This record gives sequence, structure tokens and C-alpha cells, in this order.
Amino acid sequence: MLQQILRDMYIDPELLAELNEEQKQILFYKMREEQLRRWKEREERAQMEEAVLRKTARRKQSNGKHVQWLRGKDGEVWVWVMGEAPGDKPYEQISEELIAERARQQAQKEAEELWRQKEAEITKKFRDAMAQEKARIVAEKWKIEIEDRKAAKLEEEKIQEELKKREEEERQKGEEQIRQQEEIRAKELYLSLKQAQQHSQHSDDDQEWEEQLRRSKAADEERSHKARRARDEYRRQSLRAIQKGRVAGLSNLFQGTSLNNDQEIKMNNNSARPLLSLSAVSSNIWERPSRPFSRDVIIRWFKEEQIPRRAGFERSTNRIAQWFHGIISRQEAEELLMNRSEGTFLVRVSEKIWGYALSYRQQSGFKHFLVDASGDFYSFLGVDPNRHATLTDLIDFHKEEIITSSGGELLLEPCGQQKNPPDYSSLFE
Repeated sequence: MLQQILRDMYIDPELLAELNEEQKQILFYKMREEQLRRWKEREERAQMEEAVLRKTARRKQSNGKHVQWLRGKDGEVWVWVMGEAPGDKPYEQISEELIAERARQQAQKEAEELWRQKEAEITKKFRDAMAQEKARIVAEKWKIEIEDRKAAKLEEEKIQEELKKREEEERQKGEEQIRQQEEIRAKELYLSLKQAQQHSQHSDDDQEWEEQLRRSKAADEERSHKARRARDEYRRQSLRAIQKGRVAGLSNLFQGTSLNNDQEIKMNNNSARPLLSLSAVSSNIWERPSRPFSRDVIIRWFKEEQIPRRAGFERSTNRIAQWFHGIISRQEAEELLMNRSEGTFLVRVSEKIWGYALSYRQQSGFKHFLVDASGDFYSFLGVDPNRHATLTDLIDFHKEEIITSSGGELLLEPCGQQKNPPDYSSLFE
């Protein structure tokens, strides 16, 4: 769904109304990024086309080359001697600066390569240490009881903090070593280039060298910018990976025996036959529209795509989860949450997208988050997503991890049904 929005650069006003303010801001930011990316592509394509045209024009004029001299106000040929005109630096100073800059750039390039290798070693070292520590905790101390689980979690967080602190110290030490090596290497390259320049001072290739130096400087600046962005993104993703890895470990340890696909199909056929019979019997080929346009289409989508993925069911049972609701409106959801405490939530089938809406009771009102289920995973729309294999996984994850850093939303208490039959009954008929 997010890829489609970025591709079309358009979001339906009804769908936009379903997003909360933070989701809107993040979505607009991503759309702006996509605009800039397309603009840069067009500029690069235009530059390449212009270069091809210039090259073609030079070839056409190759048989009629001529030189036209630039003339001054006095009508004579205009002449400029570098270093002798008013305000010019001496030629020797310009040459010195060019050599120093070239040496610095080469040293910086070598230092970046050294730091990349050093950073990879540090990352691998602490990733292996983290994995070993997790394995030791799981093997020795973690128990099924809640108290032991909390104690193990605190111990793991403490160890993670210590490892991250040690990793940061080692990174700083490595950066300082690389910086010192870069300074030494810059001096060495400067002397080497200086000697080479003295031997070829009267070379006819000075103009070509300056042009190469200019292009090299621009390319180095671009690489440096990309490297900074990559490092920032790497640190951000590393932190999220540590968080997701810890949750995945807890899930595997305390879920009990998980079901593989064959076992799950067998369980559905044997234990939930009344609920799944309609999707099992259906012989029509399901071609999902680009977006929901009627209640009947949503019901068919849920039966044929979501029930086989156990959407709305409790983990490892055939009972409908207490927080699950059918195709109800935002207003109905808020009425259900009206007199409930902060942290109460429900999940309802969305009428706007192929997915769900999570309605959340906060102290000052309500929040609604869209959950995209159009692909092979479940994730919040418009927010930098954690991807989950099942809808239950997403809910369980945010019982311990906040949804947004600004709101601090934790799913504390599910909001159940107040109608009989329940509002989801049409989905399982």
C-alpha cells in the first residue's frame, strides 16, 4: 500500500483521514523524499543527454575545426597570465594548494576504507558477543514464570547496555586511530605528489589534470555524503535490529511449540472446520481489486486470504481474540473505548485499505493506526515499519514495545464485544 502511494504520489482523502497526525507527517516526509529522488534522476538523465548531444556536435564539426580568439575592449586578443593578474595567487601557491588537496583526498579515501574494515570487525565482534550472551541466558536462567521472565529481561537489557557502551568506546578508539593514520598518509602523499609535480611542471597535461582534479573532488564529496547517510542509517537499523532480535528470542522461548504450515492446515481442517469451510470450498479464482469498494468484497478477502493466515485468532488456539472486531466504523470503535482506561485497544477490519485499523484509548482521546495487510506481512502504514508474520504477532509485540516514540502507546487491555451476536460474525459465517 505504501509503495503504491509513493508510486502514484497520491493518497485518497478518505484514506488520509484514517491516519493520525504522526502517520500523516511521516507519510508526507516519505513522499517528499520520493519527489527529490525523482528530481535527481531527471537532472542526471538531462545531464547525460546534454553530454551526448555535445559529443555528437563535436563529431559533426570535426572536419571544420577552427579557433576564435576572445578579444578585449581594445579589440586586441585578450590574454591572461595566471598568477600575474591583479588579485591572482602566485602560480606556485596554486600548485601547492592543488597538491595538498589531492593528497588530503587520497588519504581520506584510504582512511575511509580502513575504517570500513575496522567497523566491520567491531560490529562482528559485538554481534557475536551479544549472541553468545543471549544463548547463555536462555540456557541457564530464563523460566516460564513471569517473575523469572522479568528478571531475565532486565539482565539482558543491562548486558546490552554494557556491550553497546564497550562497542562505542572501541569505535571511538578506532576512529581516532584512523584519523591519525589519515593525517600521516596525507603528508606522505603530499610529498610524493610534490616531487612528481616538480618533475612534470612543464607538462602539457596541466589543464587535463585540473579537470580530473575537479571531477575527483566532486566525486569524493558525493561519496562522503553517501557514506555519512549510510552510517546514520546503519546505526538506526542496528538499534531496531537489537530490539527486534530480543523480542523474537522471547517469542520463540515462551510461545510453546509452534505449528508448521502442514500442522496448521491440519489443525484448521480438523478443529475449525465450521469457520474455514467457506474458504476451503470456494473454487472461484480470487482477483483482489486495488482497494476495497464494498462490504461483500471485504468479507470475501477476509475469508479467502486472512482466515488461512489465522488473522483475529488467539495464538495456538481456535478462539477469536478478545481485541478482534469486525467491519465497524471509527465512531463505533470510539464509542466502545469511550469509558475505558488509557491503553485499552481494539482491532477492526478496515473499509479503506486491505488491512485493519487499530483504535487506541489515550488519556486525552483516541488514536487510530492503519495496519497494512496487502502483502505477506502486517505492519503499520505510514510509520517506519516492523514487519510481522501474523496479526497476533504485531499485537503481542506492541504489548511490550511502544508504537510511536512521541506517543508512547502500549497495548495494555483489549476491548471485547458488547453485542450478541458479535460484530465479526459475518466474517466467519
